[in-house]
Amino acid sequence: MNLKRYRDLAIVLLALAVPFLFLRASMRDPRQVTGADRVIVRIATPIQYAAATLARGLSNIWGDYVYLVDVKEDNARLASQNARLRERVRKLESLEEENHRLRRLLDMRTSLKTDVVSAQVIGKNTNEFFRVARVSLDREARDIGPNLPVITPDGVVGTTLKSAGDTVDVRLVVDAGSGVDVVVQRTGARGFARGTGDETKYLLSIEYVQRTDEVEVGDLLVTSGVGRRFPKGIPVGTVTQVVKRDFGIYQQVYATPAVDFSRLEEVLIVTSAPAEETQAARDAPGSSAPRR
Repeated sequence: MNLKRYRDLAIVLLALAVPFLFLRASMRDPRQVTGADRVIVRIATPIQYAAATLARGLSNIWGDYVYLVDVKEDNARLASQNARLRERVRKLESLEEENHRLRRLLDMRTSLKTDVVSAQVIGKNTNEFFRVARVSLDREARDIGPNLPVITPDGVVGTTLKSAGDTVDVRLVVDAGSGVDVVVQRTGARGFARGTGDETKYLLSIEYVQRTDEVEVGDLLVTSGVGRRFPKGIPVGTVTQVVKRDFGIYQQVYATPAVDFSRLEEVLIVTSAPAEETQAARDAPGSSAPRR
């Protein structure tokens, strides 16, 4: 039992003495170093080197860890800021696009020189019978009857079907029951644009085009103004296919509508004919309307 006590005491004394001897040997003047000091220094040197290397490694690891934590926090902050900026840019682009659409609508409303009512598209319905859009007016629809032209700066949308309160159903020009008198802007060739009613795509069939008339793919079709139903010169569609036959009176022409109905948002409803067309109708021979 006493031996164990002495052993423990010796270990404690040795543990206290060794660092002191190492420190003493390291701090002594080299000219006064003894043999025992040299042995101690030689033993202590690799231990000190290993301890210093380990300390530097741990310090570097800790520094890298702290740096990575800071970088992670910075990345998270930058990602959040980037997301907010992207959302802001998206909103600004959306507002810019809306401003551009409304400016074009206002310019068209001014240039038409006729009574129009603006409306916002609130829904679309497509089935085997009808292709209809529902619009919400900027005022009560008391003077909105059926068969009134509905247009946008891009072109003809269709005609009104029925109204209730401040909402109006619009028959799109691609509906099979729709029809618009058109001319080829380049050559003046006449035709009648009727919707095919195809549910898979928006398509117009141009009927009654004379076989001898010059029509090519890419030609722009515009309203003729005949019958004063639509203002003259409004885009209706672009020719995509021409089928010329060697017999018969007419050739078959197909066109895509000028309006992108999948992105339709605002429209104008024309509630009266332009003043010059109204006056021309009054001045026409056989007209019973009083002349001014």
